[in-house]
Amino acid sequence: MQAQTQPGLVTLRRLALALLAVGVLAAAGAYALQQQRAEIAAALTLALASNTPLPAKGAIALPDFSDIAARNGPAVVNISVTGSTRVGYDSQGQGDDAASADDPLFEFFRRFQNPQGRSSAREVPVRGHGSGFIVSADGVIMTNAHVVRGASEVMVKLTDRREFRAKVLGSDPKTDIAILKIEAQNLPLVALAAKDTLRVGEWVLAIGSPFGFDSTVTAGVVSAKGRSLPDDSNVPFIQTDVAINPGNSGGPLFNARGEVIGVNSQIFSQTGGYQGLSFAIPIDVANNVRRQIVATGTVAHAKLGVTVQEVNQSFADSFKLASPEGALVANVEPGGPADKAGLQAGDVVRSMNGKAIIGSGDLPAQVGGAAPGDKITLDLWRNGKMMALVATLGDASDPVQGANRDAAPAGKLKLGLALRPLQEAEQRRSGVRSGLLVEDADGAAAYAGVQRGDVLLAINGNPVGSLAQVRELLAKSNKSVALLVLRGNDRIFIPVRLG
Repeated sequence: MQAQTQPGLVTLRRLALALLAVGVLAAAGAYALQQQRAEIAAALTLALASNTPLPAKGAIALPDFSDIAARNGPAVVNISVTGSTRVGYDSQGQGDDAASADDPLFEFFRRFQNPQGRSSAREVPVRGHGSGFIVSADGVIMTNAHVVRGASEVMVKLTDRREFRAKVLGSDPKTDIAILKIEAQNLPLVALAAKDTLRVGEWVLAIGSPFGFDSTVTAGVVSAKGRSLPDDSNVPFIQTDVAINPGNSGGPLFNARGEVIGVNSQIFSQTGGYQGLSFAIPIDVANNVRRQIVATGTVAHAKLGVTVQEVNQSFADSFKLASPEGALVANVEPGGPADKAGLQAGDVVRSMNGKAIIGSGDLPAQVGGAAPGDKITLDLWRNGKMMALVATLGDASDPVQGANRDAAPAGKLKLGLALRPLQEAEQRRSGVRSGLLVEDADGAAAYAGVQRGDVLLAINGNPVGSLAQVRELLAKSNKSVALLVLRGNDRIFIPVRLG
């Protein structure tokens, strides 16, 4: 009779086999983990040695900031400027500005230079600091226009402590770029990045002289691209969280490969110091200015001749757009390129030369990247359908002929407006041939921002000249309407939600 295996022994044998299998798997896993760690270490060593970013997997894609600073630091310069401003003071020592009363210079002038206490004025020296970077070995330097604005003397200090008097070759306030020249040869210079290679989230590095501290290095990431700021510059700024402070202006912003991708220009601050929002001018914009200044000493900018507003959801509902995207044309300069091409107030520009316009700032930024005389194709939304127009860009330096005064009026009802047609004298005074004067505003219209004294010109892009037209257009609207009003000399669109 065959002996039966005891249950306890069977269990132990199975357990032993299971433990053996686990041991084999664990050994294999440990070997694989060791190999993976070795591969990661090798990749990290190679990336740091070659100063190239690692693939975007994991949290090890860190550039070698010390290498970037060592290679590029000698090409970053400190800029000091000297100028003067004429400031008046009276017998009490009060100057033209609020700070003059606390300035010991004014007390000196008051007591010893002006003993009779008569009103006078003095040239007061003004000094400032900024940064810049060498873009040509023969001494061409790029910086911000506001760094050298009004300067009577510009001095450039290199990292080897040599100092040079610089000549301002040219300055472009519209882009805030200035080009300097010093008499030197065989200077270290930076490499400029290729166009449109920057990605949101990339590591970036700034070198400059914040508060006069030379060769200061700060780092962060690209927070956003194509930012429009309310400064009438039409520059698609690069937003970062790199620490930028007074004195950093004009300094370079580097990518992880040590290439300049921007010129540090502005910060957003409620205190005057860095608060996590800094902005740089894209290097392709700055380099375009440099080429023009070096060649001719001046800079030409293209213009379309329109003012635009953001398209929010209320406007999208009013114009029956599928999404709140595009640049809403609020005003067209008479006789300008847009006027000649047939653009109208109320058009929503969706693309230029096939490149999408998402926010209103995208249109002036794209126009700013073109040259006067260029032909552009605009895809736009008008009266519920898409259409295309071709425009020839003008020169921004040409004098503006004045705002477009061709107008149209509006009405009441669900809007909460009391309206009446403009009288002949009011038409002459406002410069519009037709329109409805807002005598009173309450309800939805007042909440949206319509004010007494505004002149209603159009609803949803349709000119209005009578209360009947207003009622007709309101009857066709559901969620909201876009009112084009004239306020003073400005035309603005105001979205008003109905009901």
